Amino acid sequence: MDDEPTNVLMLERFLARWGHENVVSTTDSSQVVSLVEQERPSLILLDLTMPDPDGFEVMKLLSELHPGRGTIPVLVLTADVSAVTRERALTSGASDFLTKPFDRTEVRLRVRNLLRMHLLQLTLEHHNELLEQRIGERTRDLEYARRETLVRLALAGEYRDDQTHEHALRVGRTAALLAAELKLEDEHVELIHRSAPLHDIGKLAVPDAILLKPGILTGDEFEVMKAHTIVGARILDGSTSAVLQCGEIMARTHHERWDGGGYPDGLANDAIPLPGRLVAVADTFDALTHQRPYKLAWPLERAVEEIQRVAGSQLDPHVVQAFDRLDHGTLLAPIQAGEAR
Repeated sequence: MDDEPTNVLMLERFLARWGHENVVSTTDSSQVVSLVEQERPSLILLDLTMPDPDGFEVMKLLSELHPGRGTIPVLVLTADVSAVTRERALTSGASDFLTKPFDRTEVRLRVRNLLRMHLLQLTLEHHNELLEQRIGERTRDLEYARRETLVRLALAGEYRDDQTHEHALRVGRTAALLAAELKLEDEHVELIHRSAPLHDIGKLAVPDAILLKPGILTGDEFEVMKAHTIVGARILDGSTSAVLQCGEIMARTHHERWDGGGYPDGLANDAIPLPGRLVAVADTFDALTHQRPYKLAWPLERAVEEIQRVAGSQLDPHVVQAFDRLDHGTLLAPIQAGEAR
């Protein structure tokens, strides 16, 4: 871009002689921005002293173009070599200077150097994009592996006494729906969804003779069974993971009762952490509606009535109100592949 046609013609001939044939030129500075938009050049040769907009104004307009994309180098054409002009040009976005009248060798070297610089910049940007893509893929792989590990850990706790092998995941789904119904933030709903399947991990420490006993447990056997809450909390204790920290709370408190008659700590009302109260409702409903070694599955209507009956004694009445607003039939649906991730 130069408002002097002779300068434009001279530069075009120089560039063509050196193999730079893909050149677009203009003597109208008002066309520069649209030409750059259209052509996306690798280098701009720009005169400073022109009718409005002058070179400084053009560089300002160019700087506002696609700020997230790579910068196109600008080789300023000027007869003014004063320090003030150079400083202003550099501040405005100039990459280098070409002094009028033009020296052919100087033109060739400065054009070559700026094109090389631009190529290196594009190469670096491409490598950065590839690196970000690979990091993103690796992060997704690690996240998938972490979630799969948690799912399998939850499955281990329920594997012996859950014929469907989906109890833990169904509890996670129901607890998350309850959390959403209570208007918890999305990130907390997701945390509940991922943590709740770990609530019974402590059952790994319960002997088969007690866990799979078809009849009523004796007092001593029940004490062993109750210990799964403490064992589960100990297994998950000390983690820096928000999911495991929440899982620890759920493992310890999901058998506490609203009236204070639960275990292991006899907590009551709001002293029971909300994650534990959510899992208590979800776990109770799922246990009622599915077969266990000591009982047959209850019909859906009877299970819902039982949840409502123990609201305010065993279960948090506010959570039960949220439960009442759910579509109970969907809570029994098989776990889909995506839900286990």
